[in-house]
Parts: sequence; structure tokens; C-alpha cells
Amino acid sequence: MSWIEAEGNTVEEAVKAAVGDLGVSEDEVEIEVLDPGSRGFFGILGGRQARVRVRRIMSPDQLLKDFLKNIVAGMGLDVTFEVKKKGEYWCAEFEGPDVRILIGRRGDTLDALQLLVNLAICRRVGEKVRIILDAEGYRQRREKTLRRLARRISEKVRRSKRNVALEPMTPQERRVIHMELQADPWVYTISEGEEPYRKVVVCLRK
Repeated sequence: MSWIEAEGNTVEEAVKAAVGDLGVSEDEVEIEVLDPGSRGFFGILGGRQARVRVRRIMSPDQLLKDFLKNIVAGMGLDVTFEVKKKGEYWCAEFEGPDVRILIGRRGDTLDALQLLVNLAICRRVGEKVRIILDAEGYRQRREKTLRRLARRISEKVRRSKRNVALEPMTPQERRVIHMELQADPWVYTISEGEEPYRKVVVCLRK
């Protein structure tokens, strides 16, 4: 939501005028004081009105919905989506004729969009928000693929006795690899690098 400005004899009066226009309470808005105002000489000459601007604080799910609507419209995709809270994550699930375009090659487009959305929403909210984007069950299929990959790499490391670094993955995908091999008696896993190029390394147990 965009900012609105208001004036008053004091900052408090200006804020009350602004939240009145929005129809919300003061604890539901973000406030920026543009000018604290001045009473002037003896409260008569040279006085200035206090001036503020406010905007409504939106919940992460509403911000996510608005952001994704703009992205979908900008890409011209024929898809719909639904936002749900699952544990500590906000999940947006897409479906529709153009969903494969949204997924991209091996999920590249979906992962890039997920990274962009997380950065944008966290910056807007001012705190860490965890968001996952999915499209017609792609994440679940991808998880099964990653589990098979983890077992193959474990066997490769065991035979070659050399550590193997996987391709960069999202935090959620890296977690799948770590969880799949955490009880493996022959290998252990670590993560190396910086986001978004952080990767899992499968290492031989000594």
C-alpha cells in the first residue's frame, strides 16, 4: 500500500488524521515524520504544521499475494496460485496452463523467483520470513529425485574415497540431502559457499 500524508498542529494530531483516513488504528501503520512542526514565536508567528506520512502494515501473506500477482501479470502467465501457512513457512502453490514455464529447466525459474520473493518480502516486513513457491507438486517430485541423488552420491564417495560437491541448491533442497544422509555410516555432509551458490559436499567418514 502506498504512503498517505497528513498535517496537524502536532505530530500526534497529524497521525490521528492519517489513520482516520485509512480507517485503521495506530498500531496497524508505519509512521514517518516529515516535519515535526513548530509553534512559532509565542505560538503565533512563524508556526508550521506538523506533517507525517503513514502506510498500513501488511501481513506477510497479503504482501506475498500482491507481489506474486504483479509478477504473474508482468510475465503474462496463465496461472493461478493459493497462499497457505505450513509450519514456519508461507507457501504459494501455482497451477494452470503455463505452470511449466514458471518452473523452468530443473526448477531454475521457480527457484530464482522464490529467492526474489524472499528478499523482497523480508525487506518489506523488516524481519525473516520463510517463503516456498511450488507448482503442481514440483517440490515433492524434486525431493524424491534429490533423495535418490543423495544415495547415489553416497555410494560414489564410498567407492572412490573422494568427497563430492553437488550443484548449488536452495536451503530447502540442501536440507533434503543432509537429512537423507545423516544416518549414513559411510559419509557425512557439509554446506559450503555463499547464497545463492551454497552447495552440499558429501564427505567420506574417516
